[in-house]
Amino acid sequence: MILLCKYIIPNGYRSIALYPFIFLKDKRQKEDLILLNHERIHITQQKELLVLFFYLWYAIEFLIRLMIHKNWRIAYRYISFELEAYANESNLRYVKKRPRWAFFNPNIYSSNDKGAG
Repeated sequence: MILLCKYIIPNGYRSIALYPFIFLKDKRQKEDLILLNHERIHITQQKELLVLFFYLWYAIEFLIRLMIHKNWRIAYRYISFELEAYANESNLRYVKKRPRWAFFNPNIYSSNDKGAG
């Protein structure tokens, strides 16, 4: 379910997936298929890890990467869940064809099956 709520989204971000919702800052973003697909990938990841474990893993991995890179943006972009989502956000069929536990597989980060089917 897609909801508009600019107050729940951190500064510097356009959207956030909090199972089972996708929150957007602006109603025009409902037309951004790539953004919505990115967030749907996160919803799928969250379901796969029973939601709570996703958030726990996400936070721990972010903190580890922040200690390594000492840069918020780089730490965020290198979280395994973000790597998968950014690499496959343009593939609008990805969520339907995504293998289980795909965020574990670095080969999945370069999906070649692009398209809007």
